[in-house]
Amino acid sequence: MTKYPLHELVTIKQKKLDEAEKVLKEKKEILQNEEKKLKEVEKERDEVKEHREDKLAQLRNELDTGTTSPKIQQMKSYLKVVEEKQRQKEQKVQDQKKVVATAEKAVDAARQEMLKRQQDVEKLKTHRKEWDKEVKAEIEYKETLETDEMGVSIHHRRKRKKQ
Repeated sequence: MTKYPLHELVTIKQKKLDEAEKVLKEKKEILQNEEKKLKEVEKERDEVKEHREDKLAQLRNELDTGTTSPKIQQMKSYLKVVEEKQRQKEQKVQDQKKVVATAEKAVDAARQEMLKRQQDVEKLKTHRKEWDKEVKAEIEYKETLETDEMGVSIHHRRKRKKQ
């Protein structure tokens, strides 16, 4: 039987599909890692926020009990430090969200590329099936012609023998 003329192209397309699947897997792993980092950063931010609220409640309690001015000033200045730390943590959360969004876009792009590669491979598989059918039909046609020719030559031989 004849060799499929696009065999090398099928091999190339299959390699590209395998590579696209590998890239997609890597991008998904990167996304998972970035999402884990985001959760960690959010947890740190929430801890600082909780600490700030605890210190704020402590300051209110001290104000209600009537503490000295220097102690209140010290608590207020510490609260400012905690608020700055909270802003920094919030900025880290926002930055990490951007990184996660970028990773999600990369996963989507890799998924689209893989789907495109899959379609290419499927098209070639469909083409191969059609080509196989055509080749088989052509072979059957040739065999039929050969059989007919043999039948005609046998008929002629018999006819000559009879004469």
